[in-house]
Amino acid sequence: MTEQKVAIISGGGSGIGKAIALALAEQGCQVVIMGRSAEPLGAVAQAQPGIAVQQVDVSQRRSVANAIEAVVEQFGQIDVLVNNAGFIEGIAATAPLDEAEAIWEREMASNLKGAFLMAVAVAPQLTRPGGRIINISSIAAYTGGSRGGVLGYAAAKAGLHGLTVALARDLGSGGICVNAVVPGLITGTNFFGGPLPDERVTWVAEQVPLGRAGQPNDVAAVVAFLASEGASYITGEIINVNGGWLFGR
Repeated sequence: MTEQKVAIISGGGSGIGKAIALALAEQGCQVVIMGRSAEPLGAVAQAQPGIAVQQVDVSQRRSVANAIEAVVEQFGQIDVLVNNAGFIEGIAATAPLDEAEAIWEREMASNLKGAFLMAVAVAPQLTRPGGRIINISSIAAYTGGSRGGVLGYAAAKAGLHGLTVALARDLGSGGICVNAVVPGLITGTNFFGGPLPDERVTWVAEQVPLGRAGQPNDVAAVVAFLASEGASYITGEIINVNGGWLFGR
């Protein structure tokens, strides 16, 4: 065991996950970034010495179990799990049923089942008291997507909120805090397959009281706080990080 906290970030090779990894490393954590593709993980680790890499497919139980076992074998403990892995394909209600089902299953596997498998695999290893699970959700869980057509993704992220509060109940007696962070529109990532059109970003900014879209560091700062000792009495919370685009929930 070590006094240095060990933090795992799934989907840590780019975007929000990368920003979280860098923020937790700056906070003094031993960071392990996980994902399916070795190349982006390796690029982050090369740019930030000290960050470790572990490949995993969060939707596959055996892959998750092996990855967590490898982390414990190398570092002896796990203090923080950030479930950030996920993606969006999009399903409209008018899609052919077979196509809709296939996309639904892929989105559920990555965005919800993956968080469940990672949490259950990590839970026995988390430090008690003081362990943290932080789930990265989406404003789509509340809005259904700003322009619709995201049935599977919105449902998976809404399910992630239920998983968050259920885990908080289950793990609270051990002094483990479980929370979710809910970003609004975050630019500067490849989540949408490339840069968003300027008119889309402007459209969102006009609706946001703070007058801008978010950046990955906006989310990372909240995650870093939730992972800290200062957040030891916060659990079961769904925390919006959207500049005021949606609040009161």
